[in-house]
Amino acid sequence: MAQPRTWILTGSPDNHAATAEHGHTVIGLKEGRRNFALQIERGDRIVLYATQRMAFAGAIRVTGELYEERTPIWPGKPGKADPYPWRFPTEPEVVLEPREWVPAQDLAPRLEHVRKWPAEHWKLAFQGQIRAVSDADAQLLVEALTGAAARAPA
Repeated sequence: MAQPRTWILTGSPDNHAATAEHGHTVIGLKEGRRNFALQIERGDRIVLYATQRMAFAGAIRVTGELYEERTPIWPGKPGKADPYPWRFPTEPEVVLEPREWVPAQDLAPRLEHVRKWPAEHWKLAFQGQIRAVSDADAQLLVEALTGAAARAPA
């Protein structure tokens, strides 16, 4: 079996809330992201990035195989609902409350993935729904999320 990969999944705060309402046990990709979905495997980690807040909300693990399901879970963009049909069963690895989310700006200068863009345009690194990141970025993200969880009030 290949080494598990880490992906960053970009979604709105409303989509993150919908994922949390389902106990972080399912994640879905947009209709047009099927080719990415086919690359994701059991054991892979998905780091959740929240738009608007520009922060990392947590990390979940893929626990099963890709399946297609069109029952609405995530609200998506107003007036442009997408069924997010390419789904995976997942389990939470590190999940933060919204007040604990890790600001992406704090990590952006240290992420290899972000260095593909000029520093002043780091936000472009999180455009589009999903992207794989290096093992070094994965480690940095998980350490930041774990640290934030440790500092969170009980």
